[in-house]
Amino acid sequence: MKYAPSTAIALGLAFVLTACAAGGPKPLLDGQTDKQKAGSLNKQLGARYLRDGNLALAKEKLERAEKFTPNDAELHSVLALLYERLDIPSEVHKHYRTAIRLAPKDPQVVNNYAVYLCQHKRNEEGVKLFLSAARNPLYRTPEVAYTNAGVCLRAADQLDEANGAFIRALQIRPNYGEAAYQAAQLAFDRGQHVQGRELVDKYLASYDATADILAVGVRLSRAQGDRLAEEKYSRRLRVEFPSSEQLRALTEPQRNPG
Repeated sequence: MKYAPSTAIALGLAFVLTACAAGGPKPLLDGQTDKQKAGSLNKQLGARYLRDGNLALAKEKLERAEKFTPNDAELHSVLALLYERLDIPSEVHKHYRTAIRLAPKDPQVVNNYAVYLCQHKRNEEGVKLFLSAARNPLYRTPEVAYTNAGVCLRAADQLDEANGAFIRALQIRPNYGEAAYQAAQLAFDRGQHVQGRELVDKYLASYDATADILAVGVRLSRAQGDRLAEEKYSRRLRVEFPSSEQLRALTEPQRNPG
């Protein structure tokens, strides 16, 4: 399943890794205790090692951070991702539950746990948490949570509900390309080619193209037998996204039909 990235979050806990690790250690705040400073520094180092794939050092630093700052919800979110990569499910669940307990109204913590739940086929729980995040007035990108809820609903074969979630995301932010793509792809999957084309064309008439939007436009046009439209989308994909995975996926089968 493809969950929607954003400036606020990305798949899994990338937002945490970016916040903790990008641009070197963050300055420590005046007024922090020595334990808080040690916890913050070890969290930043651990997140950086995790981002770079050095799981042994990441584990050492993050577990040390936990000793200093056991009530840091963000830290427990990073620990959950670490143990997911180490394939220790019991620790993953423990740290996600701790993060939620410590910050039950933090929409980013909630959203990331929801991604994990949906990836592990606990769709009903995941959708409930996505919608909780989306309705939280402190969450700056509710369209992302609604889009992720739609992806989770589609995986559970609740297609009408999934479409409703994508449309809600577009009502909040009409230029959100990921929601437009997901809605159009769902229409394609359901054989609703006219509706899918309308979504694609409406989006492209007002907003910058994405590789995903153009690629689904190609697929929809092919399904309709509309060669002119197919070429229009294909040409834009070649010109605007010449190195994209979407372009390769559409062209390689043609070069290797067998």
